Amino acid sequence: GMKMQTPETVMQMSMTVLFPLTFASNIFVSPDTMPGWLKAFVDVNPISWLVTSVRGLMHGEASGTDIGKTLLACAVLVAVFAPLTMRAYRNKA
Repeated sequence: GMKMQTPETVMQMSMTVLFPLTFASNIFVSPDTMPGWLKAFVDVNPISWLVTSVRGLMHGEASGTDIGKTLLACAVLVAVFAPLTMRAYRNKA
């Protein structure tokens, strides 16, 4: 967001990343019905981990592994992008 000129550009770039990740996850379709190559991608997709964790929590069947993978993915994203954001913010001022 710090590198973009307008809020619309930020929205467009975020949708460019989230759109394929969302549709290549287990949100809409069970991975068991997908071809092998797509199922392999869905199994490592962080959006799929999040959806699986939320579904498990809602049904009372959440596993610690699913929740752990989701929290780990969040931590990795923060660890990578927080320093980059702070660096961009410092250089902009």
